[in-house]
Amino acid sequence: MERVCFSFELVPGQEDEYDRRHRAVWPELLDALRENGVRNYSIFRDGRTVIAYAECEPDAATAFGAVGETEVNARWADWFDGVIVGIADGDWQTSYKEVFHLE
Repeated sequence: MERVCFSFELVPGQEDEYDRRHRAVWPELLDALRENGVRNYSIFRDGRTVIAYAECEPDAATAFGAVGETEVNARWADWFDGVIVGIADGDWQTSYKEVFHLE
């Protein structure tokens, strides 16, 4: 299992829309996340900055890579074009190295 943390920015003025869409995440996307090993997934927002944390089995590249291949994820990503900075060009998030963990 790998813990991952990443962040990205929202398009100015899209903060409320981002929150609104996450109040009703599609059940089929939640299923795709679970079925492909993503657990304990949390998203936080401070202004336009979004920070996410997830635990992935066996690792983040495998789990999120498999989710990324699903049709529902493609629709979700398309829906967020214009809300998340750079999502259309695929270079939209910053990953962070874990340096400490307390269980």
